[in-house]
Amino acid sequence: MSKHGFAVTGSRVADEERGKPMPLFAVHALDAPNALPRRLELYADHRTHRDEGEAAGVRIIFGGPLQSDDGSEMIGSCFIVEAPDRETVDSFIANDPFMRQGVWGEVCVSRFLRRLG
Repeated sequence: MSKHGFAVTGSRVADEERGKPMPLFAVHALDAPNALPRRLELYADHRTHRDEGEAAGVRIIFGGPLQSDDGSEMIGSCFIVEAPDRETVDSFIANDPFMRQGVWGEVCVSRFLRRLG
């Protein structure tokens, strides 16, 4: 468990200099009940935070909103990120407006090994 409380290791420059690929992490965040209005209100702030990820040591490979089965509403977020360690990802998530303002109710972060794509 990280110090930020998420279900959970060096420097990006150091890893790249050694020729070691940066680890990937999958982030699956389900919205809290009735969070859609707040999600929409905070989207611009969330997007700004997302776009500043590299300054925080996180590169978002791809991501987007999770949808209800019928596609009628957003129910969370899912993304794959590259970062030097789990703690960097946890810190990035903890500072996201969706996390700070209670849009995300449940967040799971797992190290991810890319096999396809």
